[in-house]
Amino acid sequence: MVKATNATKPNHPIVEHIYTADPSAHVFEGKLYIYPSHDLDHDGPSNDNGDQYKMEDYHVLSMDDIGAPVVDHGEVLHVKDVPWATKQMWAPDAAYKNGKYYFYFPARDKDNIFRIGVATADNPAGPFTPEENYIPGSFSIDPAVLVDDDNRAYMYFGGLWGGQLEKWQTGSFVADAEGPAEDAPALGPIVAELTDDMLTFKSEPQEISIVDEDGNPLLAGDEERRFFEGPWVHKYNGYYYLSYSTGNTHYLVYAMSKSPTGPFVYKGRILPPVVGWTTHHSIVEFKGKWYLFYHDSSLSGGVNHKRSVKYTELQYNEDGTIKMLDYKPYPDEE
Repeated sequence: MVKATNATKPNHPIVEHIYTADPSAHVFEGKLYIYPSHDLDHDGPSNDNGDQYKMEDYHVLSMDDIGAPVVDHGEVLHVKDVPWATKQMWAPDAAYKNGKYYFYFPARDKDNIFRIGVATADNPAGPFTPEENYIPGSFSIDPAVLVDDDNRAYMYFGGLWGGQLEKWQTGSFVADAEGPAEDAPALGPIVAELTDDMLTFKSEPQEISIVDEDGNPLLAGDEERRFFEGPWVHKYNGYYYLSYSTGNTHYLVYAMSKSPTGPFVYKGRILPPVVGWTTHHSIVEFKGKWYLFYHDSSLSGGVNHKRSVKYTELQYNEDGTIKMLDYKPYPDEE
């Protein structure tokens, strides 16, 4: 069922009839399309493994313009339609190439290991038809795909704790593996170039290095700057911007590089902590302005697994750095 909401304003939930999170925003066919995860309305307990995030399907949202009514195009993919997946359809992304739309999503396989799948459609609003198997060599969560100016496509992914990234430090899944020591380099997100058909990895997945201004790797104990989850890469004035969540310190931060595979130099914060535990976002240019799409739990009164997608305008400084945003969970209240 297609449902239109009232016109939205910055820093307000773009829909309120369902809970949405982890928005990946893109401009397709002259419109803004948002690909969020779909939080289920339940009262189960929360834990560090993310078991409270029981999401099992995806909706696609679209806006003809900023502030225009938001259209919910309905369910476009469900876990029951994915042969290899069992549960937890977490943060997705979408891309366009070869005259086709590609939808990337994480889920647990039959061994309870997070993998990344791909589904296709001829329409940006779906519905999407999944491939029979997950992408060979994929692991962890939070896929984000950049189709570069030269038409090469890269997938960025990874998340700590419930996202299982620590389990893959040897190249194979080790169920009881722990993260690096606090004084050791932090684990970075993973990048892999995609094949021309966008369905498999062209190159072996490799870890991205995030360093400070002196070229030193960020350390695992540097929880206000190190990568936790939610990688997103966009381009602006010849630079690649890697933005991500710091997780348990709740910041949205970014680093810059001249290469899509890094290393990336840490630059600063984009957004302070929001209501709710997680921060997950996307950055998109639309009609000459840049926008940050993010989520918080203000609509649900702070319940971590009942989140709502919002947006706000993003601005750059003259040197290309990003201006840090203010955050007001209830912007109409004094």
